[in-house]
Amino acid sequence: MNNSSIKSDFFVIKALEDGVNVIGLTRGNDTKFHHTEKLDEGEVMIAQFTEHTSAVKVRGKAIIQTSHGELDNR
Repeated sequence: MNNSSIKSDFFVIKALEDGVNVIGLTRGNDTKFHHTEKLDEGEVMIAQFTEHTSAVKVRGKAIIQTSHGELDNR
């Protein structure tokens, strides 16, 4: 897979409480966890999908902003 076939839009995750988990999931035949971050209230993470990351799971109260809109999972 070449880099031009991967959409590299950024997305923003803002923690609304301490201990929000952001978990990156791999691409390929087997989806696996490959990266985790823990955010405390008010912390912001700016991320993007890459050749290794195909999905992100957010566990905890947070606001997620993407080019498609904003999600609030309170």
